[in-house]
Amino acid sequence: MREASLVLAIDLGTSAVKTALVSLAGEALAVETRPIRTRLLPGGGAEQDPEQWWEATCDAARATVAAVPQSAERTIAVACTTQWAVTVPVDRSGHHLGPAISWMDSRGAPYVRRAVSGFPQIMGYQVYKLWQWVRLTGGCPSRAGVDGFAHILFLQHERPEIYRAAHKFVEPMDYLNARLTGKVAASFGTMFPYWLTDNRDPHRIAYHPQLLAWSGIDPEKLPPLYPVGSVVGELLPEVAEQLGLSPRIPVVAGSCDGQAAALGAGSVQDFAGYFYVGSTAWMSCHVPRKKTDLRHMLTTMPAALPGRYVVMAEQGMAGRFLEVIKDNVLLPAGDPAVAFPNDVYGYLNELAASVAAGSEGVLFTPWVNGILVPADDPFTRATLANFTHRTTRAHLVRAVFEGVAFNLRWLREHVEKFVGQPFPKLRFIGGGAMSDLWCQMFADVLGVPIERVASPRAANAVGAALAAFFALGRASLEDLERAVRVDRTFVPDDKRRVEYDRCYAEFRHLYRLLKPTYRRWNRGRAKRQRLIPAENR
Repeated sequence: MREASLVLAIDLGTSAVKTALVSLAGEALAVETRPIRTRLLPGGGAEQDPEQWWEATCDAARATVAAVPQSAERTIAVACTTQWAVTVPVDRSGHHLGPAISWMDSRGAPYVRRAVSGFPQIMGYQVYKLWQWVRLTGGCPSRAGVDGFAHILFLQHERPEIYRAAHKFVEPMDYLNARLTGKVAASFGTMFPYWLTDNRDPHRIAYHPQLLAWSGIDPEKLPPLYPVGSVVGELLPEVAEQLGLSPRIPVVAGSCDGQAAALGAGSVQDFAGYFYVGSTAWMSCHVPRKKTDLRHMLTTMPAALPGRYVVMAEQGMAGRFLEVIKDNVLLPAGDPAVAFPNDVYGYLNELAASVAAGSEGVLFTPWVNGILVPADDPFTRATLANFTHRTTRAHLVRAVFEGVAFNLRWLREHVEKFVGQPFPKLRFIGGGAMSDLWCQMFADVLGVPIERVASPRAANAVGAALAAFFALGRASLEDLERAVRVDRTFVPDDKRRVEYDRCYAEFRHLYRLLKPTYRRWNRGRAKRQRLIPAENR
């Protein structure tokens, strides 16, 4: 029955939750998806409803289990992987006390800057504090306020009633685990984006008293830490009944999407590179040791495999720009005069494919919330540049596709230097890989063969399931690597590469040209915003 065993994997992203029943062969036998909403607020706020997460997860999981014969008997574990740098305040039973603060939320930035500042300083950080943070954690709290460190400080200062009432603050995967098992806990990997743990030994990670003191965060508000691959607990009987599963099924400690994705891409060996494009984008690989490049905001985090690290190089919004341009430019939501195509994203793909490489000079820079990596620049913004009277919606859409690809090329240069060797090829996963056009575009822009894995949309869920098989002793590393198949390889086209090299040079030049303007304009806006009382923002 080894091959017949299944893991129920839950992949909670920014815009949707997917559930899949995954076999040891890496096959997703059934997949269900439910949408997730984000509420954008004045002053840089971005929140989601954890109850919607839970309801969508249960609904999708129930349908997934029902779709596979004998799934209740064959399912040996549940494993969650989710978006991260998202903070949920919970009570003792693991139920939320307020909205989840998204990775897009920057309202805690002023409090982070106060916590990390001092004399003498570099890059806005007091020198000794910065040295300690990098030495212990591998990175440091973002002065842009887009991580768990900032979120807790925001609650502490501007939502004190929630801060006081909270039993613990947890990441989304740990929130789901708490609802599944009734146990509030975190793993060595999932608490990484709070920058409060000593990560020097991946087998022995713990909260560090000096970092806690600098943060001002009550250590009692932080969840206990479990080793990667631990079993948090068993499904609560009422949850098992709701999902259609047998009781007493173990729930394996969750992982960040970047940790699970490395396994879902088949990038099990050190330095085997891959990239992901969904709502967000990143490029990564496993590495044998902890490392940091602070100048380019690159670091490593504990991997989903015990004793390993994985490169952390997430760029923020990517595929979600197609949703933004769809709703705000091309097909305004709620406009009765606009008829939506049945397949909106297929329509956008066709529009982009109708225009030649280079979009006739139209350039898009995908930095709507500033730049995370490879430059810590919270003030630069997205730009659509070089319009003419001949520019059409097809040019705009293609420019968005290409801008995301150019941004990944910029990142790739620094990730390769960081790991100390080039990527002769790259695996591609995420919803963006469903587009043949985008796959070929990445091959042309990056200049290396792009291997699209089978079922790229389910790669995070597959990775979470494979990590669970490994944690329970049901699979070896070789089994994990063999489980991920390549669907198609896209080879660079020399003619398009020449055009994209020229466009990429202008893409980089546009950043250097506009950076001072954006900094001057948006830093002033941020200062003015902070003068508005919190209750009026």
